[in-house]
Amino acid sequence: MSTLDKSTKTARPRRLLSLSHVKQGLANWSRRARSRKELMNLSDRCLNDIGIARHSSGLKSCKPFWMA
Repeated sequence: MSTLDKSTKTARPRRLLSLSHVKQGLANWSRRARSRKELMNLSDRCLNDIGIARHSSGLKSCKPFWMA
């Protein structure tokens, strides 16, 4: 019986850990999508200030949100 109790206790934290990983992944995707949308809306002057050319900003902003 004690072996069954131990396996039940260890299964629970693994589920919570994987759920936190999923939440973190979704938060990262959301942040990337928002950042890329903001990058597309920057003016040429703002892009120049941060050292990014319009062409490269277009390439970066067109990447899907799941790609780093």
